[in-house]
Amino acid sequence: MPPIESPSTDTDLIVVYAPDENPPSATGHPRPVAGVPAHAEPVTGIGFHGWRWRQPAGEASGRPAGHDDGTAIAVVPAAVASSTPKMLVLDVDSTLITQEVIELLAAHAGREAEVAAVTEAAMRGELDFTQSLHHRVKALAGLDAAVIDQVVAAVEPQAGAREVIAAFHRAGWQVCAVSGGFTQVLAPLAADLGLDRYRANDLEVVDDVLTGRVLGTVVDRTVKAQMLRHWATEAGLDASGVIAVGDGANDIDMLKAAGLAVAFCAKPALREHADIELDVPSLDVLRVLAGL
Repeated sequence: MPPIESPSTDTDLIVVYAPDENPPSATGHPRPVAGVPAHAEPVTGIGFHGWRWRQPAGEASGRPAGHDDGTAIAVVPAAVASSTPKMLVLDVDSTLITQEVIELLAAHAGREAEVAAVTEAAMRGELDFTQSLHHRVKALAGLDAAVIDQVVAAVEPQAGAREVIAAFHRAGWQVCAVSGGFTQVLAPLAADLGLDRYRANDLEVVDDVLTGRVLGTVVDRTVKAQMLRHWATEAGLDASGVIAVGDGANDIDMLKAAGLAVAFCAKPALREHADIELDVPSLDVLRVLAGL
């Protein structure tokens, strides 16, 4: 799909979309929805379909919202819509991938349920992330480091991840990932998906055994925002050109630092800080929001 034509500094990009459970018509185009103008461009992708068009900046008021017919509307402000190049910065666990890596590791120690409960509380913003991470990593102490390879093999990229990364790269734009998870898992995932930059925590391994500790500064919400700004500066981008995507409280500062903040199938703690609440479980929608 070619980029939407004639980006303008005085027009917002409007996207109305629906999951494919609300299927297109027999013609292959999305079913008509009230309020979608006749000139709107039909768009389709992994797990969704819809329309997009431009309209004078500021005409669409209020927060994006869902509709009774299963469609949702997203407004990309003119400053973001017209910015080129763009950069995409993604959280990893439950965003770029479908799982929580620390829970996959904890399953090998027989403590998945315990760790999952702490993860959920941290993502809801009920626990300090750094303290919760240290607590959860302790549960991994004594595991053979070989389990990391098993977890790498089990990781499942989110639907649409490969498609949106490929679209950004075709446009000459960068895709980065920053994670409160672990470099030992993110590095091979980054190589597989073709990520341009990434940052995560380092699990300490001694004599091929996990010690239950992480090395160095924990990648918390502050570090995530710092990495977004650092990568944007290195790429020569203004913040308006950065789209940040996450699902939990640890992503709040990162979303605040971006030009466009997207809460992906997110916890309530993050939603109130987002410009767009994306509840279709496909990252490919981001391609359309970016004008690609």
